[in-house]
Amino acid sequence: MVESHSPLYDAFKGILNTIDPQRVQELLSYMNTEAINFNLFKNNAFIERKFPFDIIPRIVSPEEFSYLEKGIQQRICALNLFLEDIYGAQKILKNGVIPSEFVFSSKAYLPAFANTPVSKNIRVHISGIDLVKNSVGDGWVVLEDNLRVPSGVSYPLSLRMLTRKVFPEFFEKLPIRSVHNYPKMLEKAMSYVNTGGINVILTPGRYNSAFYEHSYLAKESGAVLANGEDLVVEKDKLYLKTYSGKKARVGALYRRLDDEALDPIEFNPDSLIGVPNITQIYRMGNVALMNSIGNGIADDKGIYYFVPEMIRYYLKEEPILQNAPTYLAFFEKDRQYILQNMRNLVIKDVAEAGGYGVLFGSLLSKPEREKLKDAICAEPRRFIAQEIIEFYDIECLDDTGAFSPRKADLRMFSIYGEEIFVWPGGLTRFAMDPSSYIVNSSQGGGFKDTWVLKESR
Repeated sequence: MVESHSPLYDAFKGILNTIDPQRVQELLSYMNTEAINFNLFKNNAFIERKFPFDIIPRIVSPEEFSYLEKGIQQRICALNLFLEDIYGAQKILKNGVIPSEFVFSSKAYLPAFANTPVSKNIRVHISGIDLVKNSVGDGWVVLEDNLRVPSGVSYPLSLRMLTRKVFPEFFEKLPIRSVHNYPKMLEKAMSYVNTGGINVILTPGRYNSAFYEHSYLAKESGAVLANGEDLVVEKDKLYLKTYSGKKARVGALYRRLDDEALDPIEFNPDSLIGVPNITQIYRMGNVALMNSIGNGIADDKGIYYFVPEMIRYYLKEEPILQNAPTYLAFFEKDRQYILQNMRNLVIKDVAEAGGYGVLFGSLLSKPEREKLKDAICAEPRRFIAQEIIEFYDIECLDDTGAFSPRKADLRMFSIYGEEIFVWPGGLTRFAMDPSSYIVNSSQGGGFKDTWVLKESR
C-alpha cells in the first residue's frame, strides 16, 4: 500500500506537474556538484559512492508530527533515565523490571564506567529513532533506538537547501516547516553541557561513511572538526592543538566514533583514531562527551524490548509510540514461539547493525532455518524476533521518470540540551529494490527529504 495516496501528496504532485522536467535534471546536477556521499568500507576495500536520493519527499501533517514529537520526547527521557540508573543505583534491575543477567551479559554494558557522573545528567545528547508507518491502522512503530553515534541528518538538510534553490514554488505554495535550525540547536546543546572550552566534533576521518556529515555539521554549528591526532590530554584537561602551536581547551566533544575506538588506553590498543586517556578526564568530569560512553546498552536490540516498561517505570506513563511486536529468545516462552513460527518472523542478531544480521524466516531454506534454530538455542541472548510489519510504500521517481513504490522508514532526530528538541524533519530511507524491505544506507538504500507541514492558522 502506498502512503503517497493522500491529499498532502496530491498538493505536491499538482505543483510538480507544472514544473519543466528539465529542472529535475538541474537538481541532479546540483546534487552531483555537492557530492553527497555515503562511503562504505567493505571487505577491506574503501568504496566512495554517491548517496542515491529521490526528489519526492515524505510529507508529514502537523498533527502527525505533534504525535511523533511527544512520543520521541517521552522515549528519550525514559532511555536517558535508564542509562543514568544502569550506571548508578540500578533500581530498575533491583526491582525486577529487567533481568540483571540480561543487562550484564551484554557487551555493550560497560561496568568500568559505573558511577561516572556526566554533565547536566544528560547521556543521550543526539538520538536517531527509526520508525515505520504501519499500513494496518496507520500507526507509527519504533523499530530501533540509535543512541551511540546516529548519522544521517546532513543528507536531508543538504537536499532541502538545494531543492529550495531549484524548486522555490514548493516552498511558496506549501506550508513547509524550516529545518535549518538543526546545527544551531546542536551548538546550543554542546554549549549547555560544555565543561569549559571550545566545542569540537571528533571524526575518524574521510574514510568514514559519514565523513560528509561530520564536516557539514562542524561548518554549520561553528564547532571545530578534528581528528584524534589533533587532540591531546594534558594536566587532566583535553586540548586541541592549533596550527599556531598553541593549545585550546575543549569543553564539549561530539565524538563520531564508537566506544571501542575512543581511547586506546582504555579500550582497543590498536585504535589509531582515538585520544589516549580521554576516558580518564571524562570520569573526572573535565569534558562532556556527546554521546556518553556506554550508551550502547540502551540501543541494544534486546534492551529495546523493555523500553515500554522503562517508560512505565520511570515516567509513570503509558508509551505513546509502540514497539514492533517482539520476542526475546532469552525467555524460554518467547524462544519456543520463535522456533515454532520462524517462517513468519524477522530474526535479528543483536550484535549487528546497519541492516546486517536481519533474516526473514520466509526466505530461508529448511537447512538454513534449522541452522538458525541451533544458533538461537546455543546463544539465546544474541537474538530477537519480530512480527513482519506491512509498512507503507512511498512513491519514488525511477530512472524513466515514472512513479515507483518502495519500502521506506523514517529516522527522526532529537537533541537533548536544556530540553529535548525533536527536529521537524527527518531522514526517510527507501529500498532501491522494489521487492526489498531493507532500507539501510549501508545496504545500498536511498534517501529523501521529510517535509513537516505547519499548522494552519
